[in-house]
Amino acid sequence: MNKRKIAIFGSTGSIGIQALEVIAAHPDRFSVEVLTAQQNADLLIEQALKFKPNAVVIGSEEKYKQVKDVLFDKGIKVFAGAKAMVEVASWSSIDMVLAAIMGFAGLAPTLSAIEQGTPVALANKETLVVAGDIVMATARRKNVPVIPVDSEHSAIFQCLVGEPFSKVEKVILTASGGPFLGKKPNFLINVKKDHALQHPNWRMGAKITIDCATLMNKGLEMIEARWMFGLHPENIEVVIHAQSIIHSMVQFVDGSLKAQMGLPDMKLPIQYALGYPDRLANDFPRFSFRNYSSLTFEQPDTKTFRNLAIAIDAMHKGGNTACVMNAANEEVVHAFLRNRIGFLQMTEVIEETIAKIPFIEAPTLHDYYECDQAAREHAATLINAIVI
Repeated sequence: MNKRKIAIFGSTGSIGIQALEVIAAHPDRFSVEVLTAQQNADLLIEQALKFKPNAVVIGSEEKYKQVKDVLFDKGIKVFAGAKAMVEVASWSSIDMVLAAIMGFAGLAPTLSAIEQGTPVALANKETLVVAGDIVMATARRKNVPVIPVDSEHSAIFQCLVGEPFSKVEKVILTASGGPFLGKKPNFLINVKKDHALQHPNWRMGAKITIDCATLMNKGLEMIEARWMFGLHPENIEVVIHAQSIIHSMVQFVDGSLKAQMGLPDMKLPIQYALGYPDRLANDFPRFSFRNYSSLTFEQPDTKTFRNLAIAIDAMHKGGNTACVMNAANEEVVHAFLRNRIGFLQMTEVIEETIAKIPFIEAPTLHDYYECDQAAREHAATLINAIVI
């Protein structure tokens, strides 16, 4: 069997690092063709020396010389900048792209890979939140598989294997509730980043961890599920499941429920996506009912965690609303991680930004880029006016 040549876009982030662990455990199945990073040149160099890809791309052009000086003599091609990211994503030598670049920045390389006809393992939910209509239409036109890496969407994908999609009644995304499950606004008003970064179950990057704390992450995942699986908004639900053992469920027209279960470990959905349609053996820890006396479920508190309600509204409204919401959210999370905005103030800025940017019912790709920029500028203005 030929090795599958993997390009990891975002190799120095949490998903990228864990993907390389999966690849290292299966050297007979995978090789690394491309690695990319935005800023972390030191780790990118370390990864490249270990996995010996054909090429690396460093997004920050000022770090190009640092990377090239180390890797060029090793026979590894070195490129820099956003344009290079997009161009390399279209290489025909790549068998699969793992799209793990954080945020809106992942959209262009992912679309480039799909246009080339390369299968995509999608870990960047913002790509579908912002322009899911265009991305999935392109994938259908090019007959390119888009395989989810998010644990919730991987669970749905696995539950749908062998099932006619016409028999799906709804999907149910599970959410841990994050570190502030059950807390009220009088507590959340004083939350700082160190507390918000302490997710009880998952090992993730800072941005997604904050999104989990505000429940914005679950709203983004609802929108992602809408486009990835071609669902109507009313057929997507969220339930709080604090133990993070059931990763999501599918309910069928006969009332049957399928659930995908396992310990909270992102390497499992990463491995499933990279190896699909095969299931690969591994030595990951196994779930045992002996260690869990109960699995609990409850409805999310959208009055306290209003970001989820905002995302649900955006999903129903459609158009450019989710794009604007995502841009504002990326800006406020960046500010919160730098102690420039309070936990509850993030929601206020997102709401005000959505209200400010004109609604476009059927945006083009160009519209999405312009709306993203306008939303970021407006959110930044609001953030700069805040004193905490």
